Amino acid sequence: MENKHKQEKDIRILETFISRYCRSKHNGEKGKLCPECDELLSYAKQKREKCPLDPKPTCKHCHVHCYGKVQRAKIKEIMAYSGKHLLLRGRLDLLWHYFF
Repeated sequence: MENKHKQEKDIRILETFISRYCRSKHNGEKGKLCPECDELLSYAKQKREKCPLDPKPTCKHCHVHCYGKVQRAKIKEIMAYSGKHLLLRGRLDLLWHYFF
């Protein structure tokens, strides 16, 4: 049960990061993703839900990289960009996720 809770939390955080990136880079509306970002989010959700590791480490500390090279590079770009923006706007709760 705890693993399911962590999985849902990870997905919510990923949605937050991708949404912030999409609004800034693709001039998306709040709460709505462009087709490219929506596809990436769907891909990431599918990979996260099928992760065989328990407990699941953060992706940067994981020894099994389940994303393809293109998707992995895009997620790294999104995390770097959105992380800075969200932290500067007071989302300190995301700092905890970054380090642990």
